[in-house]
This record gives sequence, C-alpha cells and structure tokens, in this order.
Amino acid sequence: MTGPVHSSTPVLLNNVDHHDVGIVTTRGAPWGDHVNEVTVFPTEFEALARDYTILFRRSGNGALRASVLLGLDRGENLFVADGSWNARFVPALMQRGPFSIGVPPPGEPGEPMIHIDLSDPRVSRTTGEPVFRDHGGNAPYLDHVSGILRTIYAGEQVTPAMMQAFAEAGLIEEATLDLDLGDGRRYAIADVCFLSADRFAALDGPALAKLHAGDFLRCAVWAISSLGNLSALLDRKRVRDAAG
Repeated sequence: MTGPVHSSTPVLLNNVDHHDVGIVTTRGAPWGDHVNEVTVFPTEFEALARDYTILFRRSGNGALRASVLLGLDRGENLFVADGSWNARFVPALMQRGPFSIGVPPPGEPGEPMIHIDLSDPRVSRTTGEPVFRDHGGNAPYLDHVSGILRTIYAGEQVTPAMMQAFAEAGLIEEATLDLDLGDGRRYAIADVCFLSADRFAALDGPALAKLHAGDFLRCAVWAISSLGNLSALLDRKRVRDAAG
C-alpha cells in the first residue's frame, strides 16, 4: 500500500461549516496507520533519511515513485506503538490526515485550496486538535497541515524531473531485497528500485554537475544514505515480534 485510503469526496475546507471540527492525532489501526509502505516525496528526503529506507517503485505505466518501508508484513507499521509514531519525522502523507490539496480543472481560474474528507475516521466534532480558533482564524494545527500539504504538492511537481535525472545518470538499479532476521525468517521484497552507491561514486564531474543543477544531487545522497536504515528496521521487527 502507499498510504491510508478512504472512499469519499473531499469538500472545500471553510471556517463556517467546519468551525467545530477537530482532528484525532492518536496513531493506530483505526486511523489508517497500519500500512507497511507509503509514498514519499523529494521535498521530505532529508528528514526521511534519518529514520527510514527510501526505495522506488514502478507504477503500472512504468513511472517511478519514491516510498519508504514501514514494516515487513502486510498491514504492519513498526513505527507505531501505544498510540504514537516513534520516529523523528512522520512521512507527509501520514501527517496530512483528512486534508488534501484541491486544484481547479485545467483551464479554469483559481488556485490550490485545502479540502477535507469528512468521512475520515480522524475527523471529530467533539474532540481532537481544533482546525479553527474559537473566534476565527486558523488554529496552529491547520497551519502545520498547510505546510505538510505544500511539501506534498511541491514534491509531486518535482518527482518526474528527479526520476528522469536519476535515470539519465544511470543510478537506478532494480532488485529484490533479501532481508534476513537471523532467526530463520527471511523476507524477499520484490520489484523495488534503489539508487546504486557504486554507480553514484563512479559519476564524473559533468554528471554530478547536472544533478546539482537540478537540485537532485543532495536527493541522491539522502536516498543512498537511507539504505543504512534497513538494519534498524529489522531491529524494530525483532523487538516487536519478541514482545508478542
């Protein structure tokens, strides 16, 4: 999976119809957090690289997207326990909650606006972080979410160019991740791509300069360095399973 899924039609957020809306920020299965992989964006690579493993997946049309592993089994999120997300950073798609950016149809005037999915289980009229202040204006939580949505929106815009730059530099390598827990259990995660550290080290000056010119050089470094977090993910898995 690439993130929590809810079936509904988001509506334009406003402080009249939604003046009393609160958002539950507790973490767990009832709120869509139990997924083992989520799509991520270049705009959050620096923060993600501290705790997660950044991989790449191909969609049905062959386009690449970035994702991070949250667990090894279906529906397993090794970063969530006791109602909290235990990492220094929560991926943007998992932070946005019931909110999304709505854009006008092509050719129509207007600008991106925040929408809300009122069927999302995090939405409450009685509890949670307030979206609006009692006497008008955005509450701090909504300001935070606005920043997260900008991260997602900008990341979606730049992702195709970043993937093209990585492909032109010859950095993308397809593989099956073979993970050994050391107790007889192994996991084979198929159909993934990653950036090759060896190929990156072999790039010449012009190739590095081209990546830098597109502001993708540091994204490559963050993605490659994040592969070192696989061992920490396996440690989380061993601890979780030992605790029953």
